Amino acid sequence: MAPHDKKPAQPPATISRRQFLSRSSTALAGSMVIALVLPEGTSAGVDGAEYDWNRHRWVYLIDTTKCIGCGSCVRACRAENSVPPHMYRTWVERYEIAVEGEAFIESPNGAEHGFDAVPTGLDVRKGFFVPKLCNHCRATPCIQVCPVGASFATRDGVVLVDPEHCIGCGYCVQACPYGSRFINPETHTADKCTLCYHRITAGQKTACVQICPVGARRLGDRHDPDDDVMEILATRPIQVLQPELLTRPQAFYLGLDMEVC
Repeated sequence: MAPHDKKPAQPPATISRRQFLSRSSTALAGSMVIALVLPEGTSAGVDGAEYDWNRHRWVYLIDTTKCIGCGSCVRACRAENSVPPHMYRTWVERYEIAVEGEAFIESPNGAEHGFDAVPTGLDVRKGFFVPKLCNHCRATPCIQVCPVGASFATRDGVVLVDPEHCIGCGYCVQACPYGSRFINPETHTADKCTLCYHRITAGQKTACVQICPVGARRLGDRHDPDDDVMEILATRPIQVLQPELLTRPQAFYLGLDMEVC
């Protein structure tokens, strides 16, 4: 990603895919209970109950009308996932749209420390914040271009990277149209949002969802008939980033302005 952006951190390149999935629990949250992912797609959760990835299908919802650009989500992601300095797994962009239609877009340090007032010289008509992260696409180009099969999708809809097989070629970084991947300077492998897989398989929210003070970020489950997010997706106008690419993003937006790309 660009200097002002986003990304994660990952385990060493000497562990198996299964070990990675489980270690991505350990590494990150010292105080968190580990969710050990088993070959069958189950894991030991917080309360000992097994996680069955066949019973979930995760989606992500962002309400841009609520985001206040505080950067709490970015900081929480870094702390939870040991994201290296100057890299971001999630970030927030500020849009200021002039009366003439010109757009001023910025994301200083991924908005990790929020935003300062910056004179743009524009006669601003409207302004808003747009959180971004991996879209966990169903037709994701990052998986398609990986020459060694290190990028993969879980049965519950999360796109991950296997650091044991990743060779750090960067093809996936270039292929992602959303700029959500980077090469981790510590592991030299591709890195990205995992939807806090170690947390959601243990029955918890992602760190960014957990910390958001205004509820602008939410995690949903397509297989849960009582899920509020699924109710929103079914009944309200929603959008995705760059729909023309046909990547079938699973990160959905409420109130997304037409100027956002």
